[in-house]
Formats: sequence, C-alpha cells, structure tokens
Amino acid sequence: MGTDTQDELLRRREELLLRSGRLRQEWSQQVQVLRAPLGVVDRAREAAHWMVSHPEWPLGVLVVIVLLRPARALRWSAYAWQGWSAYRRVQRLVGRRRPLI
Repeated sequence: MGTDTQDELLRRREELLLRSGRLRQEWSQQVQVLRAPLGVVDRAREAAHWMVSHPEWPLGVLVVIVLLRPARALRWSAYAWQGWSAYRRVQRLVGRRRPLI
C-alpha cells in the first residue's frame, strides 16, 4: 500500500469517527423524549410482576372492595370480563397467543 492510500484511509477513518460521535450525540438527545414514557412502562411492568409474585395483596384488596361495595365490584367484574373476552378474540384473530406479562 502506498502512503497516499494510507493517508486517505486514515483521513476517512477520522471522518467516520467524527461522524459517528455526532450521530451518537444527536441520538442521545432525541432519545431523551422517550425517557419518561419508558419509565412509566418500566414501573407498570415491575408492578405487574410484583402482583404476580405476591397475589395475596391484590386478592385481599379485591375482597375488601367486594365486601364494602358489592354493586360496584359486580359492575367492574363485568367490564373486566368484557375486556378479557375482547383480548381473547383479538388473540384468536391474530392467530397466536402471547402472555399478558
């Protein structure tokens, strides 16, 4: 390889490194917009995992609600059943089932 070719490769390498640095900086600024919504999603997912691993707490709250407000609990259970049925229908239409969590 001649010196001109080596110099050209080194110059091109430097240009690419500078461009890569600029693109990383731009990307990190653009991603900041997603930080808050993704944080909410992370917390919701952690809460869902906690409720799955500690079912006694959500069930206890459910029992208290049923005892204190039976009509409201019945109404909300109907909404939940409709939601679950809609979820199942969509999953059948899509043709594959994925776990909720």
